[in-house]
Amino acid sequence: MTSPTHAGRGHQCWSFADRAEFVARAGRFLAGGLESGQRVCYIGSGGVPALTAQLRGVGGFDDAVDSGAAQVVALDGLYPSDRVLDPVAQVQVYAAATRAALAAGYRGLRVAADATDLVRGPARLAAFARYEHLADRYMAGHPFEGMCAFDRAALHPDDLARLACLHPDGHPTPFRLHARTRAGDFALDGEVDGLTRDLLPWALEHALPGVERDGELVVDATGLRFIDHRGLLTIAEHATRGGRTAVLRTRWSGAARIAAILTIPGMRVEVVA
Repeated sequence: MTSPTHAGRGHQCWSFADRAEFVARAGRFLAGGLESGQRVCYIGSGGVPALTAQLRGVGGFDDAVDSGAAQVVALDGLYPSDRVLDPVAQVQVYAAATRAALAAGYRGLRVAADATDLVRGPARLAAFARYEHLADRYMAGHPFEGMCAFDRAALHPDDLARLACLHPDGHPTPFRLHARTRAGDFALDGEVDGLTRDLLPWALEHALPGVERDGELVVDATGLRFIDHRGLLTIAEHATRGGRTAVLRTRWSGAARIAAILTIPGMRVEVVA
């Protein structure tokens, strides 16, 4: 199964095998931000001097640190080290940093972070999953971009898959549930089948906790290539638990045929051009 692609490059998830791989990828990502007139920020474990030294040699980074165009932040100086992340509060931190960058004359903010330590354990992983979706929703409408990096040697492959599927781009994943949509509550790209039977319910539950309200839960599935009946049932059940009707807008006509055959309650499929 191939990984879906998405035009938006503002929110990426990457895994790395060693520190050198992370530094090289983060350096390229941040150098691109400097070239485009953004303020950039490099976040990782360890002291600020050691982190700064890691990016010496990246085009323009040393001068950018001196001018304030580049910032280096120790992980424990930005995120809580002894408790579960507050998803809403953390998005507000980045929103404030984005506003500050704009006020200083930059075109926005671009952040590269090794977030491995923030997802160790079920409670931290669950909170970070919610944060990822809220951050993605903020990025969709503001000049803020991020690269979330994770040490694949330190995480279970299932946890890495859970994190990857909540990003529009980066680490290969069968489907992507993200906020880069103009026509729905969230977007769903790629392929949903038996291999993702447990992944989609987890992503919906943690990224989009149920909200009790009337109306529709609109899924922009124009980037969806395939979804089986279990996937449709999962989306419908998630919507109905919140008192809503799921509306799946997709270019793949097979979804409408499956929904019609099964008569899935709480689900309407609209085939769009």
